[in-house]
Amino acid sequence: MDYKEQLYKYNQPNLRACQLKQLEILKDIDKACKKMGISYWLDGGTLLGAVRHGGFIPWDDDIDIAMDVKDLRRFVKEGQAYLPHHLMIQSRETNPQVRAQNVKVRDLNSLYIEKVDNFIDDYEKGIYVDIFPFDRHPNAPKAWIKRLSIGITKSMAILNHSHRYSLRAVAEFFWFGGKKLLYTALWRVLMLCCKSTRYADIPSMNGYGITHDRSTVFPLGKIRFEDTDFPAPNDPDQYLKNIYKDYMTIPPVEKRHFHAILIIPDLKVHEAEK
Repeated sequence: MDYKEQLYKYNQPNLRACQLKQLEILKDIDKACKKMGISYWLDGGTLLGAVRHGGFIPWDDDIDIAMDVKDLRRFVKEGQAYLPHHLMIQSRETNPQVRAQNVKVRDLNSLYIEKVDNFIDDYEKGIYVDIFPFDRHPNAPKAWIKRLSIGITKSMAILNHSHRYSLRAVAEFFWFGGKKLLYTALWRVLMLCCKSTRYADIPSMNGYGITHDRSTVFPLGKIRFEDTDFPAPNDPDQYLKNIYKDYMTIPPVEKRHFHAILIIPDLKVHEAEK
């Protein structure tokens, strides 16, 4: 048995405990957003799980929600005051060692390690809920949107990746730095010249070029996830088709993977304070 199999067998019994902790984090986010007057909705695999399974996808180990980029900036700035003390809002502003652009609400009483994590940079690594920023997109041809958003996302990922000093690193800095500037400028031109009824992850985080019509998202509805009703897109069916196409087909066993390589659901470091 190789180490991957050993880790999988170690993590498997912890999967449900991880899901339940994520569910509690989501409930705390929901309470905070209600107090702050901020809207959010279930996104990605979490929405898929709600529609197809009534809760978590059985083998999934994360929760994804989305929020308008302006609301998310406010949530990062002010939201900590509305959350229990054992949770922290993790972003580049609150945790400078973090390289990812998306915001996470982390639990401080657990450990959750993914392939992208390292122990050199000093940042919290507890179980979390992901929050993705959404913004307006231009009503330009899909091929243009896809090429620009994928180009910007890839450039940002490489520029934010940890580099060692080398000729290749210097070349990547200039090549992808220039590409990012060019594609971002073209994006801004499209935003000025085109209507914008499309809505999706901000261009630097939209690696698949997927967009939704705003009427697919708003006005928000409700959907059952596990034991609670949470905000959801206005048209979950179309939203999921935009992302996954045939989303009701369950993947074969060999493609059912969770993200973590190590899950320790309870470290008992911080006492929960409500």
